[in-house]
Amino acid sequence: MITIRHYCNDDSVNVGQLIADTYSKFNLSFVPVEERLLFLGPFQHSRSHQESHKEAIARAIRAEMVFVAEEEGEIIGVLRGRSDKLQSLFVREDCHRQGVGRLLVERFEQQCKQQGSAEIKVQATLYAVPFYLAMGYKRTTGIRSMRSFEGVGLKYQPMKKVLRKSRCERLWR
Repeated sequence: MITIRHYCNDDSVNVGQLIADTYSKFNLSFVPVEERLLFLGPFQHSRSHQESHKEAIARAIRAEMVFVAEEEGEIIGVLRGRSDKLQSLFVREDCHRQGVGRLLVERFEQQCKQQGSAEIKVQATLYAVPFYLAMGYKRTTGIRSMRSFEGVGLKYQPMKKVLRKSRCERLWR
């Protein structure tokens, strides 16, 4: 059974490894191997035992809201965001297409609604666009390019999901 819970500091090593592995495999295939470390930032040290590396990873994970998906005591997914923006979502490769991402996003959206958010924006990597479309997000502009830590050129699709209509939109209906 999959459990969605709030992230705690003790999760940083496992979450850091999950992010490094998933991000490298699914989002950085366009980057020459020798340049991938630039895009990974502190996550390039996800298997390091140095305290300074662990602290840098923990700082990089911090966000207003962080949820983890756990199954049988193992972290299999993580979502970071704030009330108006889904900042990142990673699901362990062997758990793709099993509802883990959906559960994380639904929990996040529920929290955003409770905080009064009208919409959520996300900079979806091209790999993730079909997932977000299935979750009800819409493209807002064309594909753009962004920086990831020191790496430049990561393509993304700006998207958003309306959680509730604005007061003006409700009045005109």
